[in-house]
Amino acid sequence: MRNHTAVTEFILLGIPETEGLETALFFLFSSLYSCTLLGNVLILAAILSSSRLHTPMYYFLGNLSIFDLSFSSTTVPKMLSYLSGHSQDISFQGCAAQLFFYHFLGCTECFLYTVMAYDRFVAICYPLRYMVIMNHRVCSVLASGTWMSGCVHAIILTSLTFQLPYCGSNQVAYYFCDIPAVLPLACEDTSLAHRVGFTNVGLLTLICLFLIFVSYTHIGICISKIRSTEGRQRVFSTCSAHLTALLCAYGPVITIYLQPNPSPLFSAVIQMLNNLVTPMLNPLIYSLRNKDVKSALKNIFFKRTHAVENE
Repeated sequence: MRNHTAVTEFILLGIPETEGLETALFFLFSSLYSCTLLGNVLILAAILSSSRLHTPMYYFLGNLSIFDLSFSSTTVPKMLSYLSGHSQDISFQGCAAQLFFYHFLGCTECFLYTVMAYDRFVAICYPLRYMVIMNHRVCSVLASGTWMSGCVHAIILTSLTFQLPYCGSNQVAYYFCDIPAVLPLACEDTSLAHRVGFTNVGLLTLICLFLIFVSYTHIGICISKIRSTEGRQRVFSTCSAHLTALLCAYGPVITIYLQPNPSPLFSAVIQMLNNLVTPMLNPLIYSLRNKDVKSALKNIFFKRTHAVENE
């Protein structure tokens, strides 16, 4: 047997086929990341500051903002670091942590969108019992359940990936540590990790999409029973933001899976849409047509402006 040295750090090779574009990409992604942070912080501030927004729907929207802040921060800071000329090295523990949080938050996103679809189903199909069904305890259990389930999912995938020995090449042909990029570097058979990872991710996504489809099927039936056009439009408007966010979240993932042999650059671009663009768009999606959120944001800026003028 040949002697091998155990890998203690990995080298992230970055976004494929983008050599020479580091400066332009740094400014582009840093701008998008700044907008993501600002937008989601404002949504959280609006929800926390306005008593009118202390309802189940906005409780889950606040969870979504926390998710968006965390998800984009899992991969983007390190990417901006090496795009600005710093080292592309990442420690073994840092790579494991990045993979863990990426799948922890990705799984949490699936469950969170499913819970938000259920919340809309109850609000539209059982409006008189909405606050009884979606009481504080139920909302807390549902929210904590999404985060705990995501954590369990990520622990399984991370342990399967990093219990394998890594003793050969340490060059990760991607811009962050993900299972398809890291597993080829292992020195032993990776078929079990591949099968479990694909089954876990695929099965959870399908289950969540099925439950969302069931919720919106019942919502569609309820909308069809409303006689007035104005009433239908009002009910549909309450779901439009969530449907748009679902399209932005699942669209990139479905696009990747529909491609039989996607190019590395295409996969990286789609992943970037999922990791950075969607978290940036969510605050706009949920605030542009939402009068309560816009009113809460105006109150925040009015109070701040009034306080500055008094000083």
